[in-house]
This record gives sequence, C-alpha cells and structure tokens, in this order.
Amino acid sequence: MTICIGLWFGLVLIPAATAAGPASDAWPSPAKVAVANTRQQQAEAGLPVRLEIPKIHVDTALDHVGIAPNGELGVPEGPINAAWYDRGPRPGQVGNAVIDGHFDWVNGKPAVFSNLHRLSVGDDVYVVDEKGATIRFMVSELKTYAQNQDDSDVFIPNDHASHLNLITCAGAWDKVSRSYSERLVVSADVVN
Repeated sequence: MTICIGLWFGLVLIPAATAAGPASDAWPSPAKVAVANTRQQQAEAGLPVRLEIPKIHVDTALDHVGIAPNGELGVPEGPINAAWYDRGPRPGQVGNAVIDGHFDWVNGKPAVFSNLHRLSVGDDVYVVDEKGATIRFMVSELKTYAQNQDDSDVFIPNDHASHLNLITCAGAWDKVSRSYSERLVVSADVVN
C-alpha cells in the first residue's frame, strides 16, 4: 500500500486582522481600507465544498481538515477527495487558502492529485462554495519543496491578494518513513 500522508509544512498561524485606531484625518489609511476589504471578502466567502480542475479531470468534494495530532497538516481520508485547511482563509478570501490531496493510493492507483504535476501556468482551477458560488483561480507557479526547505510562503502571503495553493506529494517514496521526499505546490491567483 502506497499512500502520501503527513504533509510536513511548517504552519504559522496568523491572527485575524484587527481594526486600526482612530484616524488623524478624514482620509482612510491603506491599512483601514485593507482591513475593510478583507472583512467584506470574509463575509462573502462561503465554505468550500468542491474543487474542479478541468485540465486534469478533477471534480471532487472537499473535506475540511486542520492540524493532525502529530502536528502535520491534516489530509483527506481517502484517495478521491481533496481537503481544505480550515484554519486558514477560505478560497476567495485575502490570503493563501490551502487544499491538499493524495498523490497515489493502494497499489499505485491514481488519487485526486496524481496528475497535479501536469498543470501549467495559466490553467484554471475552480472552487465551489456552499452557496453555489464558483471562484476561479489561474495557476501562477509550480514549485517543489524538499523536506527541510522553508515553506512558510505556502501559508503566508506577501501581498493582500487571494491565492490558492494545492499540495501533494512528489519525489521518491521512502518505505521506512512511508512518505515521499518532496511536496509539489501548485499556486494559483484569484481571477476577478
């Protein structure tokens, strides 16, 4: 049985944005505008329930996961669903929403993200929320992370935009640790 489990990304949780104090003039500060826009998006974004990636024929339900007891990112229970990290932003909110999925499964059978490596910059990814709204993302980068590589950029954005990071296993299978040596991250940006 070969499965990809135990994504070992170094999670850093960021506290929710807080409102700034009173302004010294009549114009709102950029920080206040960013906080107001973030709150607006958060209020509008529904819980993600489905992931669609037409190029690689993914159309799957989304589990909701947090941190596993061993401190690693939770993963979907089976091979056909992907899982949204529910302690981060919802897809469509400002920040890096994270969805992970298995690479292969029992006896090498394909799993939901077995073909994630086939995506290219410019490909479309869609997330459907509980309200039936579809959020479109466009792939912007594919990056492989080694086991001990700094991966904080997967969870922490360096801008005030909405991103989606899809994570699965890559590299060589290690029978002893029962894990792959690398992780593939496909980054996508929201399309307004």
